[in-house]
Amino acid sequence: MAEDKMKLDVDFDQKREIPVGDSGRVRFRFRDIAVEPGKAVSLKDFDPDFTGGYDDKAGALEKVAANVDRLSAMQEVLYAQDNYALLIIFQAMDAAGKDGAIRHVMSGINPQGCQVTSFKAPSAEDLDYGYLWRASKALPGRGMIGIFNRSYYEDVLVVRVHPELLEKQKLPPRARKGDIWQRRFKEINNFEKYLRQNGTIVLKFFLNVSKKEQKNRFLARIDEPEKNWKFSPADYAERKHWDDYQKAFEDMLENTSTEWAPWFVIPADNKWFARLAISEVISGAFERIDLQMPVVSEARKKELMQIRRQLLDEKD
Repeated sequence: MAEDKMKLDVDFDQKREIPVGDSGRVRFRFRDIAVEPGKAVSLKDFDPDFTGGYDDKAGALEKVAANVDRLSAMQEVLYAQDNYALLIIFQAMDAAGKDGAIRHVMSGINPQGCQVTSFKAPSAEDLDYGYLWRASKALPGRGMIGIFNRSYYEDVLVVRVHPELLEKQKLPPRARKGDIWQRRFKEINNFEKYLRQNGTIVLKFFLNVSKKEQKNRFLARIDEPEKNWKFSPADYAERKHWDDYQKAFEDMLENTSTEWAPWFVIPADNKWFARLAISEVISGAFERIDLQMPVVSEARKKELMQIRRQLLDEKD
């Protein structure tokens, strides 16, 4: 893939608004939620409660359902063509809605062509390799969609907020010198450029939930017995580091949103709107891949017709 073909166009049409239902349009453009490469990032500039001036939840969910159908049709071509892969990365604070977004937006995807990998604390085996190793093993092959629920970005987020975890990575002394985070940002950018150059489209979503909304969702998980299983005391412990995580996320977004692998900051206080925005970005990016059904040669067509005649001549 040529260098000038690597850019993933997230600006699309600057005037484009997303039609939803019969009553109106969502007033946001993709570039409103995309992190422009090279620009300083402050999460205060991204409203977690943003809905583009739209409050028709039912209409938005109808649009999500339509996008699910679009994704299903495009996945079939992606799988048949077998040239490209799609890697979708989700990062967020706890209770931001990653699991629900994956479940709803990707509900129409054929499981045969999709794999979901959740990245929790690294195992002893993982720690014997570089931090990109376990992610590399889970990359989608050609024709496949891979979804990372958290990812190698944990190594510039949770490891940064909890420096003691860096000690467990058993890095040699030289690897600990200098600004390890800037070095990792460069390594990640180069890794994602390598993926893009070799046919893997990388889309990255940061689900931006407010501290107030996270509190409400934690309380719901405690107060509603059927949601108790979702809550872990560790989630509350991480909440105490909220400000540190916000700074780490800002630094990550600022340093690793590139033309070939952009970050999208998804307003996550309203789950219905988050799912709409995610489904629109994925569908829009999908449509800009050169997807085509494989062309059957004339020789192959003749072979198929011969087999067809033989099948018709068979006696039941």
